Amino acid sequence: MKGVAIFRAYALAYLLFLYAPIVLLPIFAFNNGTVIAFPLQGFTLRWFAQMWTEPGLGQAVRNSLIIAVSTAVLATMLGVFAARASTRYAFPAKGPLMGLIMLPLVLPEIIVAVSLLVVLLGIGVPLSILTIILGHVLMTTPFAIAILSSSFQSLDRSLEEAAYDLGETRLSAFRLVILPLVMPGIISSLLISFTLSLDEFIIAFFLGGTQVTLPVYIFAQFRFPASVPVIMALGTILVALSVLLLTIAEYFRRRGITRSGGTDTGGFL
Repeated sequence: MKGVAIFRAYALAYLLFLYAPIVLLPIFAFNNGTVIAFPLQGFTLRWFAQMWTEPGLGQAVRNSLIIAVSTAVLATMLGVFAARASTRYAFPAKGPLMGLIMLPLVLPEIIVAVSLLVVLLGIGVPLSILTIILGHVLMTTPFAIAILSSSFQSLDRSLEEAAYDLGETRLSAFRLVILPLVMPGIISSLLISFTLSLDEFIIAFFLGGTQVTLPVYIFAQFRFPASVPVIMALGTILVALSVLLLTIAEYFRRRGITRSGGTDTGGFL
């Protein structure tokens, strides 16, 4: 019992250390003072109102939304193909190939960003929103594969075989039988990829050129002390949005496991 109590205290201390900055974010976003320090100066909503008048913020939001939506769609499409192939078929060098695809999960992100920068500049590709999308797809596809693989693995193969017996082709069986069953996983993959892309900074910083995304904009604004409370308000909205998207993604992930009769072994939340 003593060991359990020590472990519980350690877990609580760890979670407090990990999430205390996020808890402080909305506190200072609603603080009337311009200095990020205690004691608080009073409650206000002016930083949220001022946020919409900040120059450059609107364009940064538009760029980030374009990149995040494009990344989510492309990464999920590639994830569907890779997850289907890895869970349904056996082919030469399957293990090494899947390991190579999942490699961005363990590589330092700054190494990936610098490598992509060198390659793109070497072949003469100008830095733009497109190059950011390519980098984000590379980083988010392994997450999509991890989510979708669990959905494909939990499928009952007899349903697919029954579709073949009833005269369906491989393509029509995939479209009419398999896709509806893994749709919760696809939605979860879309939401997770969108969230990861929306919050990503390093690749957007290296590959964006003159195109500024929301995380890069926030980083630049921290040079100006007067803009810090506004950034706190913006960060509060982003945290709330990220939590909402992750919660929806987790709901669809669990729903997919329940529909397929699988066992939930843990998830995002």
